[in-house]
Amino acid sequence: MLNFDISSITGSADQPEEMDLGPQSLGESVAGKLLLLIVALLMCIGIVVVYSSGAGWAEEKFSDQQYFLWRQLTFAVAGMLLIVFVGNMDYHFFRKISKLLLFVSMGLLASLLVLKLVHIIHGAARWLGFGPLKFQASDLAKYAIIFHFSRLLSEKRTYIKDLQTGYYPMLILLMTVVTLVALEPNFSTASLIALIGFTLMFIGGIRVKHLLATASLLIPIAAVFAIAAPYRVARLVAFGGGEKQLSYQVRQALLGLGNGGLFGLGIGASKQRELYLPLSYNDFVFVVIGEEYGFIGALVILTLFAGFFICGIIISKHAPDIFGRYVAIGITIAITLFAFINIAVASHLLPTTGVALPFISYGGTALLFNSLGVGILVSISRFKKKAEVQARAQALLESKGGAQ
Repeated sequence: MLNFDISSITGSADQPEEMDLGPQSLGESVAGKLLLLIVALLMCIGIVVVYSSGAGWAEEKFSDQQYFLWRQLTFAVAGMLLIVFVGNMDYHFFRKISKLLLFVSMGLLASLLVLKLVHIIHGAARWLGFGPLKFQASDLAKYAIIFHFSRLLSEKRTYIKDLQTGYYPMLILLMTVVTLVALEPNFSTASLIALIGFTLMFIGGIRVKHLLATASLLIPIAAVFAIAAPYRVARLVAFGGGEKQLSYQVRQALLGLGNGGLFGLGIGASKQRELYLPLSYNDFVFVVIGEEYGFIGALVILTLFAGFFICGIIISKHAPDIFGRYVAIGITIAITLFAFINIAVASHLLPTTGVALPFISYGGTALLFNSLGVGILVSISRFKKKAEVQARAQALLESKGGAQ
């Protein structure tokens, strides 16, 4: 059974950051390999399910049933290559560039709002790029927050509890990013980034009374912002208004999950994918999994993400330094949080939001950003072993030099 507590991840707030080059535990060694297996399985499931759920929509929009299949396959392969590449890097590279990444992401988010203000972008201002090469700036901002907060929490451990020098600077950075994302508008992603940031601050040693005081101010503001847009009000009404108030999308999602039963209708047999359920290959891809593979298939997906979370916690617990611990827990929370929010929305346990299912939903750049996160987890899990090999080689050279 996993023995987990906050102090085991963060260490004592009075300790300076130091490298732990003790021998790797069996659990730590297995966690990194199991994590790769879980992600590979999720990507393979994603390729199959995206093709199954998106064939009808692809035929309708692009006159090619395999349009989504080949794009998803291409990005899955690119994602695995990225995991291998980043997994062999020194993850401290992201510590060095964390401030740059954060301010670049802020600049990109601000530029989106400017483009919207001058009417170059109409509607939601979320995507940057041209043609097929587009990405959401909020994806970069999410990882930039994780990297830079991990750096600040590891560097400010001696005065992290101080309000002026510890908490306020981090709060200002987080609220700047969250506000820019919320104004796109992308309220759901902004809320999740805020939750990730506050979670990192909590486990990093920020005083709970400071966090509670901030929450008491932000929750009413967030509630007012949420009900300021008619479409968000409609989603809340559909969620809490009973069966008669269900939106078309939610009703079709529940029908799909109900059709699946225990063992599902079989591969490619989904009825809701046939242009009944909008975004069946993206936000509601879990519905197609439940319909085609039944409760058992849905349970497998939940188990894989639970396993991902446990592996991430183990890697975080055994990270060589404080920075690695915070980065690992931040990435783990971010990916699993997005996964369970997507599943909860598809199951009508939360109001409808535009959150994709990591590694499974159609979407290339989101898959690549999540692959970057997995690569960093792999790098953290392997770093201690590489450092041990280098230390032994150095000791051997020194012993030979001394003998001569």
